[in-house]
Amino acid sequence: MTLDSRIWYRALRARDARFDGRFFVAVSSTRIYCRPVCTVKPPKRENCRFFPSAAAAESSGYRPCLRCRPELAPGNASVDATTRLAQAAASMMEDRTLDKNGLDTLAARLGVTDRHLRRAFGAEFGVSPVEFAQTQRLLLAKRLLTDTVLPVTEVAFASGFGSVRRFNALFKQRYRLRPGQLRGQRRSGAPLNAAVDVLKFELSFRPPFDWSAVSAFLGVRAIAGVETVEGSCYRRTVRILTDGKEHAGWIAVEMSPKKPTLRVAVSASLAKTLPPVLSRVKALMDLACHPAEVAQALGALAKRHPGLRVPGAFDGFEMAVRAILGQQVTVAAAHTVAGRFAATFGDPIETPFASLTTLFPTAMRVAALSPGRIARLGMPGARARTVVALARAVADGRLVLMPNVDIEATLDGLRALPGVGEWTAQYIAMRALSWPDAFPHTDLGVMKALGETGARRVLAASEAWRPWRAYAVMHLWQSLAKE
Repeated sequence: MTLDSRIWYRALRARDARFDGRFFVAVSSTRIYCRPVCTVKPPKRENCRFFPSAAAAESSGYRPCLRCRPELAPGNASVDATTRLAQAAASMMEDRTLDKNGLDTLAARLGVTDRHLRRAFGAEFGVSPVEFAQTQRLLLAKRLLTDTVLPVTEVAFASGFGSVRRFNALFKQRYRLRPGQLRGQRRSGAPLNAAVDVLKFELSFRPPFDWSAVSAFLGVRAIAGVETVEGSCYRRTVRILTDGKEHAGWIAVEMSPKKPTLRVAVSASLAKTLPPVLSRVKALMDLACHPAEVAQALGALAKRHPGLRVPGAFDGFEMAVRAILGQQVTVAAAHTVAGRFAATFGDPIETPFASLTTLFPTAMRVAALSPGRIARLGMPGARARTVVALARAVADGRLVLMPNVDIEATLDGLRALPGVGEWTAQYIAMRALSWPDAFPHTDLGVMKALGETGARRVLAASEAWRPWRAYAVMHLWQSLAKE
């Protein structure tokens, strides 16, 4: 990775967590080096040196910051393996692995001893895995008590507690309140045992947010039966596997009329999967964006659509399949084939919405298909083989298509698949991996918007927009939509 001081100083000023561990900044006036997310006041640009690793900074005579602790950074940090282990364990806790099977089973799935996992977890989070899991369960319970009318019993189990008695005792111990006291008077006036069909939440973002452009982008690319945009509301079906059990339902997302938040409705059938559901909504709607910093980097290009986001993916595999189906065809044609694909190989689901009828097929299901069956939907055989190859790589764990993975390694894995070129790999990086500097420089729309016919010249022009080139792509596409 080339470390251009102009580029990485932009990321430093934004404290954008998506760049954490991808570079380190050393300050000549203090002889200290930091992570790009350090909370101290950003140093002057002329005092900064940028390094690809903590080791490189230390070999140049800089010592680590005691506040941001470079040793805990993901990516290139010296204890990266320990960090990844702890983060993987935390992710598995969202799937309730610790609740159901205990720490030894969780450690075994990660290929380490439970003693080593405790050490790694303590170094990363400062607490034991059990204490971390308890806090996460309590925080979710607190949110459910505050934002929903779920009965306390259902809140306890939805938050991962094995018994209401244990939930009440730990809640009172930590918060010095009974769960019912926190809830207080329910705004809806519903009785405590009222049936609940929908859970509602609000997710904050940094304004501005060009919701009309983002929802329109998602709308024209929606997979029929799986997702839809109606009016100003995005809706989709959801399938999440946790503890070996499949949970299915739907979500709806819309802009709040007066606050910088998105309103998220989640079907009650997904109550036991709320942490991953809300996390995926944040990725889908790019709530990690720093619009002011992006606008400064993009300059005039961003003026017509302030707050434009890069829509992510609720499900990385689904989005990657959609990208492959869209190779060398129009958006409308890809929409048609994707709808056929979901209807043929997906599963039916009942929802309150006539437009939501289908769950997108899993990678394991698609991996078992023959390319010929897929090609009969109306695509070249080579493209169908690419879809199957992708599904097999995801199903067996060779590819993980979600934010915070190793970008370069994942791009290499995508490029190694037959039929996946640079455009497809970069587009998947933009959306499924939420990589803000992804740039599909061979895209015909990008070339047209720039008035260029050569991919190399397009790539050279994009240097001015780093490290937020994915946002530049969105603005370039928007400029064509206005023609």
